[in-house]
Amino acid sequence: MSDTPFGFNRPGGDGDDDRPQDPFGLGGGDMRQFADMLHRFADMIGAQGTGGAAGGPLNWDMAKNIARHAVVEQGDPSIVDAERRQVEEALRLADLWLDEGTTLPAGIRSPKAWSRSEWIEQTLPVWSKVCDPIATRMVESMGGALSGGDIPPEMQAMAGPLIGMVQQMAGAMVGGQAGQALGALAREVVGSADVGLPLAPDGVGALLPAGVEAFGEGLEVSADEVRLYLALREAAHQRLFAHVPWLRSHLLGAVEEYARGITVDLSGIEQAVQGLDLSNPEAVQDALGGELSLQPEETPQQKAALARLETVLALVEGWVDTIVNDVAEGRLPEAVKLAEAVRRRRATGGPAERTFATLVGLELRPRRLREAASLWRALAKERGAEGRDALWEHPDLMPSADDLADPEGFARGGKGDEIAAGLDSLLSDAARDKAAESDAKDADTKPSDAGSDGDEPGENGPETRA
Repeated sequence: MSDTPFGFNRPGGDGDDDRPQDPFGLGGGDMRQFADMLHRFADMIGAQGTGGAAGGPLNWDMAKNIARHAVVEQGDPSIVDAERRQVEEALRLADLWLDEGTTLPAGIRSPKAWSRSEWIEQTLPVWSKVCDPIATRMVESMGGALSGGDIPPEMQAMAGPLIGMVQQMAGAMVGGQAGQALGALAREVVGSADVGLPLAPDGVGALLPAGVEAFGEGLEVSADEVRLYLALREAAHQRLFAHVPWLRSHLLGAVEEYARGITVDLSGIEQAVQGLDLSNPEAVQDALGGELSLQPEETPQQKAALARLETVLALVEGWVDTIVNDVAEGRLPEAVKLAEAVRRRRATGGPAERTFATLVGLELRPRRLREAASLWRALAKERGAEGRDALWEHPDLMPSADDLADPEGFARGGKGDEIAAGLDSLLSDAARDKAAESDAKDADTKPSDAGSDGDEPGENGPETRA
């Protein structure tokens, strides 16, 4: 990495003399010219906005506009009534079938058919939570690189506004990258749960007719069957997101924790900015317009966050695969072909892998999904559907990354049974304590309900004494 980040010259270097250095390359150190340049730069940045509505580092308004422009360019027709009815009927039928395959109740209260633009609009609130941590790291890294040089005291006051502007430009850069990634993802997804995260609002399950049609191209399977199979997957995801209370925060928290450990490789940008004429704001914008390289830190915390995230995402997808393929068997003639199409899509780098790699520097490993599906099938065989689904009751019951390597062993016993037995014991103790408390209360009330010495009411009651 260069010793002169962003073209700054350090005092004491070649040509150093008693006069203040000219770190911004203004050819003579004209402070009036420098101030004029800052004003023009501020105008350019101001035109890009100042970040999201919540005041975060990433300009989500710009990201949304870029993403929507990307999908409209490729064609994004509005949803017609017939498509809306087809999707709603498929999601309702999918939930009826899933009732036979899992003990978790239906999670979709509002079935929806979305255009690609609607998918961007509806899922943006969750993406902002996922991406803001890495956006913060990028902005801080760029500002730190700019201010990290030994700027002469005479230039500190002038450099301050420029540092703030470059940080704002970094937010715009990340917003542009996020917009491009989401626009590309919107052209591939088939529903709200393709990436394994709870992107849709609570109670909403959605399919994208354009995405469903694209998924079925070349499969030689009827459009109705493709739609229903994908509706089964969407409805299965929503059952987990709606009825496993800890899952939503667990998933999003793991993504955020991982993103906070990302470092930003600024070498390419520093090389582009070195020797740049900062009196030309357009040239600065072009130099800062490249992509940033995300690099995970190899720290124990980072590795733990990655393992936790990969494992939970694999368990979610593996459970969905198992449930959907079980209920589709015998009902959908081409269920095997459709399941293979989903696996092939993952193996070639599906939308989840590419989007995470772009937005938070994370690449998922499809291998874990196959292992997770094997584990859920083994659990159903050993414990039945009720025992299998009971593991979702608490995060401590869930299989670990090590358990995925031995699904049969986990299904036959091990940590799952030990924790389950412990919880059963606690619940039984609580039930006994409650029953004992209830018996004590009953014992306290019995003497007032009957006469003394077992006499019937009335013998020594008020009437006799009267």
